[in-house]
Amino acid sequence: MTSTTSTRPPSALWAPDRRATTTGLLLLITLAAFEAMGLGTALPTIIKDLDGASLYSWPFTAFLAASIIGNVFAGRVSDRVGPVPGIVAGPALFFIGLVVAGTADTMTQLLIGRAFQGLGAGSQIVALYVMVAIVYPERDRPAVFGALSAAWVVPALVGPTVAGVLVQYLHWRWVFLGLAPFVLIGALLLGPTLRALRARERADIPATPRKWLPLAAFAAGVGLPALTWASQHPEWSSLLIAAVGLVLLAPALRQLLPQGTLLARRGLPVTVLLRGMLSGSFFAVESYLPLTLTSVHHYSPATAGIPLTVGALGWSAASMWQGRYPDMPRHLLIQRGFILIAISLAAMVFVAPSWGPSWLSIPLWMLAGCGMGLAMASTSVKVLGMSEPGDRGFNSGALQISDLLLQATCVGIGGVLLNLLGSTTNPTTAVIVLNLLMAGVATMGAFLSTRSTLDGVNARP
Repeated sequence: MTSTTSTRPPSALWAPDRRATTTGLLLLITLAAFEAMGLGTALPTIIKDLDGASLYSWPFTAFLAASIIGNVFAGRVSDRVGPVPGIVAGPALFFIGLVVAGTADTMTQLLIGRAFQGLGAGSQIVALYVMVAIVYPERDRPAVFGALSAAWVVPALVGPTVAGVLVQYLHWRWVFLGLAPFVLIGALLLGPTLRALRARERADIPATPRKWLPLAAFAAGVGLPALTWASQHPEWSSLLIAAVGLVLLAPALRQLLPQGTLLARRGLPVTVLLRGMLSGSFFAVESYLPLTLTSVHHYSPATAGIPLTVGALGWSAASMWQGRYPDMPRHLLIQRGFILIAISLAAMVFVAPSWGPSWLSIPLWMLAGCGMGLAMASTSVKVLGMSEPGDRGFNSGALQISDLLLQATCVGIGGVLLNLLGSTTNPTTAVIVLNLLMAGVATMGAFLSTRSTLDGVNARP
């Protein structure tokens, strides 16, 4: 595909004709981020109030399963009629989910609310990606995705604290209900853009026929949570659940991902795979970093979160930086991001032992965050740049599914290692093995990133 010759600078995101679109886009992403960051803080109290200790992980599982289904259906609708239905339905479903969860008196109602939130978030993100491809010229897209990454910074910094204050001084219900009005405001801000998009003719953009896509979406929506649950409960009885998950997931992925993704085929398929490798390697190590700092180095819960906050700042800064240089080859930014992540994860093995310098986790996680900022935004830009108009929704959904799949898999590997090689009170050996494995994944990603170009075609964003 040819690159756009627009000479608009990144500041064009805030030009008068785009200001409402950019504001609404960032507000919807920020609200979803606040909900995601705040739930972990509020969940222990929620579970206690609703007597749901045996279902502790299911609010996350319900969200994950529903978001996969939302990704796929929003992508399919976007390819057929445009992103407007997904952008309308996504915030609406998310709003309904917030109200249902915020008024829950039982765990069943809470899980229904989380499922609605997952459907909304999954639909919303894919439709917004397609909207970005339509509204913003190609040279502006790095800046757009840099801004989307920055939208996570404030929620990462203050989301858990705000949620804690709401739980302590008001009620956990306000973690959900307090966000609901702002979701409506974000959707209203996108109104002018939606009217303009609806007026565009899409009859000349045929969507690729994909007969089994709906069935594959439901299969993946069951299969991936089954594998996630089994990895979190490594018992003999979980093997059957894991087997069922694999049986459902394996054929579904052949329908949900571009052909050749799992074989790292050059171009679009390997770029989608790289997105999952980024998320999997980074979040697997991050998930067990606070445990290492609290159990091994005796940090308080508050101070154990400092490296994660610093990592979020590094992610945002690097993502914003890459947005200022739209002409830089995306495959090089992806490769450099993987290299930074690989170095950071390998060096984190020195933090795991009790004799290791725990302070080293702060600069190392800043470095890893910078790597994510460079590479994650660049994979989004590159996938949109390599997608034909009738496939943008499908490919954007595949990007999200790859992200969720490998993230859940790699975090699950950490759980298995923790049960086999250590415990929550002595995780050192398990964490060292996990860090080295994930550094290997990132190193492999650095090598595979050279395949994200088509023999020189699409080397630019």
